[in-house]
Amino acid sequence: MKLGEPNLDQLRLFIAVAEHGSFGGAAKAMGRAVSAVSYGIAQLEAQLALSLFEREGSRRPVLTPAGEGLLAEARSVADRVDALLAKTRSLHAGQEPSLTLVVDVMVPGDVTAHVLGEFRRIFPTCALTLRIEGLGAVAACVIDGGSDLAIGGPVIGDHPALERQAVGDIELVPVAAPAHPLAQRGIMPGESRRHLQLVLTDRSPLTEGREFSVLSPLTWRLGDLGAKHALLKEGLGWGNMPRGMVAGDIARGALVELDLPEKPGDHYRLSALWRRDTRLGPAASWLVDAFREWLARCPNPAPLT
Repeated sequence: MKLGEPNLDQLRLFIAVAEHGSFGGAAKAMGRAVSAVSYGIAQLEAQLALSLFEREGSRRPVLTPAGEGLLAEARSVADRVDALLAKTRSLHAGQEPSLTLVVDVMVPGDVTAHVLGEFRRIFPTCALTLRIEGLGAVAACVIDGGSDLAIGGPVIGDHPALERQAVGDIELVPVAAPAHPLAQRGIMPGESRRHLQLVLTDRSPLTEGREFSVLSPLTWRLGDLGAKHALLKEGLGWGNMPRGMVAGDIARGALVELDLPEKPGDHYRLSALWRRDTRLGPAASWLVDAFREWLARCPNPAPLT
């Protein structure tokens, strides 16, 4: 059987009917006549040699099993074309004269340094402003319009004002000084709750009151990752740290990676974030790709404190 090749317009009609639940709703949303929508779906079904909607016995078109299986693929094709067109429009608009970037404190300093060094070489006329923030404050900078682009963590989930694109992750490990009680072998479940935990504080109202990997009711809350690092080495508590930042301390015996029953370590997933009502220009798009590339090259370097 020789199949036809559907065009983008037919795929968009298919998606619109599925999303709006009717040919009339799709026609209204797309500014088309109902007959044009019906004809486009019929042509698509003929080219694919499949029925995409059940029309008999129902006042509303219902996806067939084949239609359900192909809908995700149609959306993927349409999204890719939309992304291509968005990037093309940004290229036609020309390079950004200035750009404000906010970077999560968890992002390795070596990665940030390499990316920004290369950025200044490739985009010498783009005035770049850099901010370093932690947790929800990273996304808040973008949502409030203070930053054009962010490289941040997962702490606020999928905010409706933001576009998100994964760029990598950072391994977090629980550590303490060698003399700390939790650094001993055979720690029992719940023992970590009896000891002071050093916690990085989120200064953003977006996530006010939320806890991230906090096990102990005894906490010191710090706004600076470097200060947390210093206090851990002094034996004043235990806490999660990026592996790259403490790898040397663990190797030298200044810190110990804790083997706790609760396994509080995690992967801090990093994403590029920007507002949905804006499009990334050439320079910002380059930054997203560059951070993804360097994070893949350097899985555990030290963060920027």
